[in-house]
Amino acid sequence: MNPFTQIVKNPFKFKLFLLSKLPNAFFTGLKIKELSEQKCAVSIRYKWFNKNPFKSTYFASLAMAAELSTGVLAMQSVENSGKKLNMLVVNVSGDFFKKAIGKTIFTCVDGEAFTNTINTCILENKAQTFTAASIGKNEAGEEIAKFLITWSFKMKTN
Repeated sequence: MNPFTQIVKNPFKFKLFLLSKLPNAFFTGLKIKELSEQKCAVSIRYKWFNKNPFKSTYFASLAMAAELSTGVLAMQSVENSGKKLNMLVVNVSGDFFKKAIGKTIFTCVDGEAFTNTINTCILENKAQTFTAASIGKNEAGEEIAKFLITWSFKMKTN
């Protein structure tokens, strides 16, 4: 297990990571529910800090959870490659189907595709992009939202 994955899988270390690197995610209460080489699931609960005037979770908080579910897989794949790469979100789109009024879990299952994209970036020494899907479901298993998040990867020059 690479050092980044060890941090993410340890709830205490992950909270410290969020507090230092992604304070909004820390205060919103994002949690990693599951992580493997292929899949990452992130939960967000409706609460005072991330509510909107319509008594549901604010769309930007939902987007943050979706982005984290893809970003953790991307960072894990970069760490596993052993190379230094820059990574950046270059596009986000979302569709919303139901109000998020309880716990929502966003799941991305694109780990292998991230690894393939990063390997291509390294082999060709050319920037690559990949669009990952993250599906948010409520506790009843109903789809709340779907986000498509496009990541760009480029070898570091220094």
